[in-house]
Amino acid sequence: MRQYSYTALLCCAASCIVLLGGCASSTPQTAAVRDFAALAPKLQSYHELTERYRYTYQREQPFLDAAADASERQQDRERQQACNDFVKLQSGVLAYMQALGRLAGDKQYDLEDQVKGMAGGIRAWPDKGLDERHVNAFAGLTRLLARSVTAPAQQTALQDLLRAAAPAVQQLLDAMQNLLRLYQRSSENEQAIVLGMLETELPYADPQRQRLLRALAGVLQQEKRQEYHLFGLRSTLARQHLATIAERHQALLAQLPAAPAPQERP
Repeated sequence: MRQYSYTALLCCAASCIVLLGGCASSTPQTAAVRDFAALAPKLQSYHELTERYRYTYQREQPFLDAAADASERQQDRERQQACNDFVKLQSGVLAYMQALGRLAGDKQYDLEDQVKGMAGGIRAWPDKGLDERHVNAFAGLTRLLARSVTAPAQQTALQDLLRAAAPAVQQLLDAMQNLLRLYQRSSENEQAIVLGMLETELPYADPQRQRLLRALAGVLQQEKRQEYHLFGLRSTLARQHLATIAERHQALLAQLPAAPAPQERP
């Protein structure tokens, strides 16, 4: 009987400690945060389109004349460097979403490697839609996430990260939307180059002597039209995914209780 009472007392004490410590897994707010963190895979569509943009020159090159090739080759060198920063935006938002999930009690997220990958920051590419505001936002978010790695999974820590990181995260989501528009413009330019060349040259191929060439070019033309159509659908979906993440993030912020007023010093 004594052993049972002692065990029951220990369980009761442990439960009280959890409640007093602000356990992050026991409130509607933390459940909503875990649902938000589960949206992280939707960022993959942005990553895929960034990688497609990275290899624009390789797709265009067979359809370029010598003058256009020299210009596009120069743009390709800059594009490769820029894309290294563009993909970091996704890594930053992904790490933030998973940090929230961890603070909300979801133990599947290990953030140390992701936060290390954000070290070194990013560069501004103003002509592409990534400016100093976004660079500073990324740096600020990196510092916040570095501190959150060792923070306990408590509701207070969760609310602190939500409040502190909100402006930076909004800046990064805006930058990603800017870049998706850049990818769209780039794809439209590529489409004009590729289909323009095929539509210009194909009618001049001799129907008798170049039957195979005409047939292959016709198939390629059809495939390219389908490719650009699919890109348009993927681009729309990626923008919708980012919009959904931004809306759900704002909903979390709207549910936050008022921040405690700073205590006055005596």
